[in-house]
Amino acid sequence: MSKIKRDWDPLSKERRAGLLREIITYFKTSHDQDIGMLAAEDILDFFLQSIGNDLYRKAIHDTKNVVKQNAENLDVDLDLLIHT
Repeated sequence: MSKIKRDWDPLSKERRAGLLREIITYFKTSHDQDIGMLAAEDILDFFLQSIGNDLYRKAIHDTKNVVKQNAENLDVDLDLLIHT
């Protein structure tokens, strides 16, 4: 496995190594094709670069919605305290 830490790669070394093993196993079991570590790294890097920003934006959007809902719930709770 490459020792280069890519700026855009959010994965820990352990998670990256596990995913590389999974990619290699997937190609072996699903396609009866042996690929090496370099090919697995290329595949992983391709997908991280291709969809990484989309996943990040989705996570931010989901987080904003949770925070918004929690703020609305807090507002209701505070109003209830005022009127009791």
